[in-house]
This record gives sequence, C-alpha cells and structure tokens, in this order.
Amino acid sequence: MYKGKEIKVGIGFATGRKSFQKVLRTYIHNWKESNLVENQKVSLNLFVAYDLSYHKTKITDYTNIHPELAEHINSSKFIGNEDIEEEIDYLLTENVINRKEANMIFGKGYAAKRNAVLYKAIKNKMDYLIFLDDDEYPMAVTKSRQTAIWGGQHVLSTHLSHIAQADITHGHHCGYISPIPYVEFNDSMTEADFRSYIEAISNDIINWDTLKRVMENGGVTYADTAVLTSDEAVEVQETNHAKFISGANLCINLTDSSRVFPFYNPPGARGEDTFLSTCLSDRKVVRIPCYTFHDGFSTYNHLLAGVLPVKLKFITADNEQITTRFYKACIGWIRYKPLLLYITDRDHYEDKIAEMREQLKETLPKICAYFGEMDFMNVLSELEKYNKDVEIHHRDFLETQRIWAKIMEHFKHPQ
Repeated sequence: MYKGKEIKVGIGFATGRKSFQKVLRTYIHNWKESNLVENQKVSLNLFVAYDLSYHKTKITDYTNIHPELAEHINSSKFIGNEDIEEEIDYLLTENVINRKEANMIFGKGYAAKRNAVLYKAIKNKMDYLIFLDDDEYPMAVTKSRQTAIWGGQHVLSTHLSHIAQADITHGHHCGYISPIPYVEFNDSMTEADFRSYIEAISNDIINWDTLKRVMENGGVTYADTAVLTSDEAVEVQETNHAKFISGANLCINLTDSSRVFPFYNPPGARGEDTFLSTCLSDRKVVRIPCYTFHDGFSTYNHLLAGVLPVKLKFITADNEQITTRFYKACIGWIRYKPLLLYITDRDHYEDKIAEMREQLKETLPKICAYFGEMDFMNVLSELEKYNKDVEIHHRDFLETQRIWAKIMEHFKHPQ
C-alpha cells in the first residue's frame, strides 16, 4: 500500500473537551489495528490545538498521553495560545505578515484553531493532514429491524488509500449529526411551519426529506450499508458554487502547499468547512467509503470503553440541554447564512434575505411557543446584524486567503 518513500501524516484535533484523551486512545488503537503503527513507511504525527476556556480544562488534559500510547506515534505537537504567539512572532520577524494579518489567520474562533493545526502541519513538512473531531469515533452504526448494529472503521487508512490522487478526501458521518431534535407536529406548529423555519436558517445541503427521516429516527443518522460494503470513492461535484465537505473525517493533501486554502468563519459563527467548500472549484474532492460516529450530545462516551448499545436514544426537545443545543445551532447557522448566500448567489442575495426575513417573522413566534424559549427570537436580529456586515465579512474572507497565500509562499521559498 505504501511502498515508496516514507509519508508523513499529520493528525489534527481542534479540541476543548476533557474526553480528548479517551478519543485519542481509541484512535491510536484503531491505527495499530489497521497496521499503520507498524508500517515503517508511514509516520504518524499528532497536532492538537486546544482551547482551555471551552470546558474549563487544563493543559495536561491534552498533553498527558499515556507512555504506552505515545510510543505508537512519531511526534506530538500541542498548540496553545503561547505557541500561536511564538509562530506569530516568527512570521513578524521574517516580515511575512503584520500583526493585523496574523490576527485574521490565528485570531479567535474555530477556524483559527484549525488554521493553527494546518499551519503547523505544513511548517513541519507533513504530506497529508487528517482532521478528526473529539466527539467522533471510528465506528459506524446501522439498524436492522429494532437493533443497532456496530462496526469498526479504518478511517485514517481509508483516507491514505485515496488522498494521493486528490486535493481533499472526506468521509461519511453517522450518529447524532443533526442538532435538530425529534418534533411532534401539531396545530400550533405544523410540519410546513417547521420546514419553512429550517429552510430559512440552514444551508444548501440540508434536504428536508432527509432531515425529516433523521427526525423520525429520533435524531439518529444511520450508516448506509451500501457505503460500508463498498471500496469505491466518489468524486464530489460542484453544487451551487461549492463542493461540500465536512470539517472532520477530512484529509487535506499538503504536498503542494500552494493548493491549500485556510479556514474562515464570520465572528461568532461556524461554517468554516462550508466556506472552504466554496473555494474548491478547481480542486479534486473525493468522498470516501468510511464513517465516523458523531456523539453530538456527549452521551455515548461508554462506546470508547466497548459498550455498544442495542438501541440509540431518541433526542426529544423535552429538556433544557437539547433545546439549548438546538438554539445555539440556529444562531450559528443564521450567522453564516448571509455570507454563504453572498458568495454563492450574489445576484439574488437581497431577494433571498428578504424571503428569509419573512419566513422567520412568520415562524419564530411558533418556534418560541413550541420550545418554551423566547430567545429564539434572537435568530431574526442575528440575521439583520450579519446581513448588515456581509460585505465586511466577505472582504475578510478574501483577505484571509490572500494572507495565507503569503505564508505558503514563504514556506516554499524561505528567505
């Protein structure tokens, strides 16, 4: 499989959860089981950008890898605020970028953490970089009648089988991908109401029929057995000016760093994978046949201890945690929707914003009443705020790419 020169593989996490060590342990055993650890032609290198404020964690929650596990990887780099400042100082000293430009690449937010991992991997001459999430596990779940059926997934080795012939490979996701809980429709909130609301705030890859099926499964997305039993990768085609990818179970070819784009999201928003998708028109993006299980509500940590449930819980909007997660997802979606529309459909931008505004005015009172939470009305004010700033965010999006290209040029031709 890997018969030429040694390939250097970066394994990237942008994390803030205390469960990181458990997830890493599972993946290291997975790499061992798929014969990557013993393969002398594959060098495994860990890059972890951590956020201590997210869940009030401490540095050792990330750095304290058990020695028996650490010996299975070739190197580990842990990236905190001090490490990022050191890299910024280096770039300033070398006159590559200025402080304002550095803040655009490595400032606040999830995209900045991903950029720190991407930067470190390129600086350390990795050939490929796979992004994994700290709430996704190398396994797939399907359903036969009423029983959940589990299978292990060789995530990293599947990416490595395809990435040399592509710019980006990304896999599939199962489990609790969607933050939308199970909803029982009634006269005060009909299916048409809820559909109108979700279509107003979400992006192009949210298909209502698929979403409804997931909701009817209690919020669970089950793996497709046709994908699980296939060896075929499928090239992703462009849809509405984007080749949609996922932010994790994602591998980036770094062998030509000039072909690599940075991550970006508007302040306080998510969507860094979606915005990267809009940059990939002339890049080869491949969907590969492997799954990760997304533990979106952090309720299945025991999977990492080998406890496999025969039934997966319904996610219903009957407690504060689930309602809050749905609310935060709605805010995150609405904050990046204006920029996404501006990039992908500028000719119809004003019309689409007006349509969204009317849909939200119509449906938000019903959403607030159904979930018993008036905060949902903030979705409309966030739309107005991010609509007002969309041209600024678009300039920042393009500026981030320009600054990143300067850094990549420096690595290719250091002075």
